[in-house]
Amino acid sequence: MNESLEERLIKNVVWANWAIFALASCIGLYMAPGPFAMGIICGGLITVVNFHLLSRTLQNALDPGPGTNHRVVVAKYYLRFFVSGLLIFGLLLFRIVHPIGLFVGLSVVVAGIFIALILELKYVFSKEAR
Repeated sequence: MNESLEERLIKNVVWANWAIFALASCIGLYMAPGPFAMGIICGGLITVVNFHLLSRTLQNALDPGPGTNHRVVVAKYYLRFFVSGLLIFGLLLFRIVHPIGLFVGLSVVVAGIFIALILELKYVFSKEAR
């Protein structure tokens, strides 16, 4: 079964996000103090869940149908952004997490996209070499 480029990229990004989140969380729990590890876990969860919800929102918006409305997409985006901001603010305000640990956790999706890009480039170059 041949997957399209988009399907393969999405699958790789989702896989990389969860793998990096799990790896960073385990390393944080094993090697870092509690608030730092909690920052990694909370930041990672915020970004991975946001990425998943954004993906679902965009898939529904791009699916041709009578109920598609760009205002709903924008409203969901801003609502998600606002809730994420409140979560981050609350985590830092009540000193539940260490700011650097939170930054590391919030970088999970960026790292996942970077890993997926490397995997895709490796796939393309190995395919061309044949």
